[in-house]
Amino acid sequence: MNQMQPAGQTLSPVRPRAETVVRAILAGIGSYLPRTCVSNDDLAKRVDTSDEWIRERTGIRQRYIAEADETCAMMATEAARAALADAGVAGAEVDAILLATATPDQAFPATAVRVQHAIGAKGFAFDLSAACSGFIYAMSMANALILSGQARCVLVIGSEVYSRIMNWQDRGTCVLFGDGAGAVLLQAGAGSGAATDQGVLSTHIHSDGAFGDMLYVDGAVGRPDKPGYLVMNGKEVFRHAVTKLSDTVLEALAANGLTYADIDWLVPHQANRRIIDAIGRKLELTAEKVVVTVDKHANTSAASIPLALATAYGDGRIKRGQLVLMEALGGGLTWGSALVRL
Repeated sequence: MNQMQPAGQTLSPVRPRAETVVRAILAGIGSYLPRTCVSNDDLAKRVDTSDEWIRERTGIRQRYIAEADETCAMMATEAARAALADAGVAGAEVDAILLATATPDQAFPATAVRVQHAIGAKGFAFDLSAACSGFIYAMSMANALILSGQARCVLVIGSEVYSRIMNWQDRGTCVLFGDGAGAVLLQAGAGSGAATDQGVLSTHIHSDGAFGDMLYVDGAVGRPDKPGYLVMNGKEVFRHAVTKLSDTVLEALAANGLTYADIDWLVPHQANRRIIDAIGRKLELTAEKVVVTVDKHANTSAASIPLALATAYGDGRIKRGQLVLMEALGGGLTWGSALVRL
């Protein structure tokens, strides 16, 4: 039976409630670089190479090399503390730590649990291995943990000491890598579900084991017959990098209804200046929109994106509210992207 409206009374129209969604907000950014900086000229004293040869092929001018006390865990802890300080959050508030590394201090326990103890965190912690794509993979896992409600405050860290897996007689690879660590703190927050939201908008990760022999470490626990050095087919990695990274960038934009013009900053994996420039051109991005630190840090694998992010955030280029696209490719092959509004 229909109810009669009382005379003289006007009913307000029923408005749908605004939908809210959970977002992983990037609350803090931090980094750590080893004390020792090694220039190309320094390397030329011990390796058959030259500053000109390295710069022309890679864009690298220097890199940081860890001292004996600068372990994967130590650098990760310092980067984590810097990210916590930036966010104004105590270590005890962190309920999960995801640490991306291909160069842990020990086979186990995970380096992440060393960091957990050092900062006084609770909850859980684990390492993740996806080579140079490790930080993107860890971001994707951390985002999923927050969206599912399993965690509300997550440290995502990339920490590498590649200098300890380098064959210093192979000038084609040993000049390419450096050491360091970077970290971000993700916290659960609310959004509308639109691309204008603050936080992680989407992540996209991939792998293809058919290309596993392009970039790998020749050795593992219990293999005394293998030296445990990094081995790379640079030309093939370059060829796949440009295509796969461009595709995953397009994937992130399409998932959020955005275009190249919407990107404020591209923060790519810092492997090689020529790869970075090629991707920028393919994506029609001006050089002013691309963060480049490979000249100062070299390739720090899983640490390269958070180190580059921390550098551009620290010097004021990247600002809150801006749209940042991160992408990486590494041994596996693994690759992926993360789109974040700071």
